[in-house]
Amino acid sequence: MARIKHKTRRDISPDPVYNSVLVAKLINRVMKNGKKSLARKLIYQALDIIKAKTKEDPVKVLAEAIDKLKPVMEVRSRRVGGTTYQVPLPVRTNRQETLAIRWLVLGARALPNRQYKTFGQKLAAEISNVLESTGWAFNKRKEVEKMADANKAFAHFRW
Repeated sequence: MARIKHKTRRDISPDPVYNSVLVAKLINRVMKNGKKSLARKLIYQALDIIKAKTKEDPVKVLAEAIDKLKPVMEVRSRRVGGTTYQVPLPVRTNRQETLAIRWLVLGARALPNRQYKTFGQKLAAEISNVLESTGWAFNKRKEVEKMADANKAFAHFRW
């Protein structure tokens, strides 16, 4: 009998303004100390800035940025015979989206305060940077995939 219980995925309800699960996931990632209303305000501010800049639907622009950030391969540590190898593995679909959202938020937090006053402005700038294939988040994705490419020799340890 298996002792490991499988985790059940919780359904995330879409956000009230844009009716999008992706925006709700972004809000949950930005939220600190349970302050969801503040996180919503910041995300909606960023989406308004994107809408003013691009004259397009901000949710589609956000989805495009997330798709551009999704990594295809990543490395995982495998211990074989006392040695640890970095083995390249394909990234599962739900983890791709999770990593992309995480990197987007971390990239926005990494932007300097003197250039942008609010987090909403920082997030909008990071989203536009990703669409231009620049910025912290895009560089992080390239770095992860470069690491996977460099360790192709250990792909035979995949199981």
